[in-house]
Amino acid sequence: NQGDFRGRTVMLASGACNAPSVPSLLQAVPASIQCFTPFDYRNPTRLPEGGVLIVGASATGVQLADEIRRSGRPVTLSVGEHVRLPRIYRGRDVLWWMDASGVWNQRYDEVDDLTRARSLPSPQLVGTPRTTLDLNALSAAGVEIVGRFAAVRDGRALFSGGLRNQFSLADLKMNRLLGTFDEWARSHARDNEVGPPERFEPTRAPESSALKLDLRNGKIRSIVWATGFRPDYSWLGLPVIDDKGHLRHDGGVVDAPGVYALGLPFLRRRKSTFISGAEGDARELVDHLVDYLATPA
Repeated sequence: NQGDFRGRTVMLASGACNAPSVPSLLQAVPASIQCFTPFDYRNPTRLPEGGVLIVGASATGVQLADEIRRSGRPVTLSVGEHVRLPRIYRGRDVLWWMDASGVWNQRYDEVDDLTRARSLPSPQLVGTPRTTLDLNALSAAGVEIVGRFAAVRDGRALFSGGLRNQFSLADLKMNRLLGTFDEWARSHARDNEVGPPERFEPTRAPESSALKLDLRNGKIRSIVWATGFRPDYSWLGLPVIDDKGHLRHDGGVVDAPGVYALGLPFLRRRKSTFISGAEGDARELVDHLVDYLATPA
């Protein structure tokens, strides 16, 4: 009963209620293929010998592809929509630019398509060493790049043919963002404090990208599903979940009295899922909570 929450508060924190999001086509993968999620994966030695198919090319997918390829295993990386960013831009960490230019602070009520903004993949960034790990670096290291994993039919993995379009879109968005950084540096007289503007080589598309891969011939022995995470609010017991399994909320104020959330994607700002981004959200939610508790039941 939602009324039972009047006078009490429930705070939901992102992370404790997430589960790997594995596509339903997993059910059609031959039983001879061992499947892993980022929760299951520990290091390449835990994988069976032989080729590895990694599905997903966001932050986790590209890092796993790099690590597993370095172990000597053949790696195929299935790429769908992704966010490409350089680790370092004009001599500064790209996250410094995101913060200094105000991009991280863009509010949820300032974007045209909030649902879209909240569902964007994580950027292709690696923590240490602070180098750019993108699809060009992976292909140069011997990782085979294929399109989005679309289906499994007769024991064969089928990939979409829109790889070049995905590359072009990711490159376009990256260059627009770099242009935003450049404009901020100019308008705030910061050009002398950083390096000159840069533009990076477009993502190189393979001359012929495989559209299918036989999962029965023994070349691929395992699949790592780096396909993100989905929220799991089954324990909550409140009618506040939409048809896609997401919490209904307005900037963290959940659609039930006294229930709040923190740490969700673009909760109130683009940086809401970062530790440094939770502070501003928490302050505003505390203000809302104080008003809520001061209101007579």
